[in-house]
Amino acid sequence: MPALGNQVFDNGLNHITNNTEKLYLLSAYAGLTWSNIASYAVGSKSAPAIASPSDRTAGGREVVVSAITDGLVTATGIATHYAMTDDSEAAILVSGELDAPLSVTSGGVFAVEEFAVGFPDPA
Repeated sequence: MPALGNQVFDNGLNHITNNTEKLYLLSAYAGLTWSNIASYAVGSKSAPAIASPSDRTAGGREVVVSAITDGLVTATGIATHYAMTDDSEAAILVSGELDAPLSVTSGGVFAVEEFAVGFPDPA
C-alpha cells in the first residue's frame, strides 16, 4: 500500500467536519445505506461539534466529535450504532458501533462521550 500524506487524509476528514448535519443514534448498523436511517433511528443531534483534523495517537489522522449531552430521543429502544450524515445530500458520511449499547426512551435526551473518527497510517 502506498504512503499517503496528511493532506489526503485531511481532505476526507474535513469533508466530515464541514458537511455533517446530524449524528443519529441507531438500533442497528446502517452501513452507508441512506434508507436505513429512517428504519433504525432512535434519536439525533443536529450540528454536532467536530474538531479539525489532527494526529492520531497510534499514527494517522482523526477528527474528534465532542461529547453530546442534549441529543433528542425519537423512539424507545436500544441504540447500538451511530451515523453521521449530510442530510442535504441524503448521504451517510460515517457509521459505526457505539462503545456500549444505550437504552433510550422516546421524548427524552441522550448523551454520548467524545469519540474520534479517522484513518490509521498505512502499514
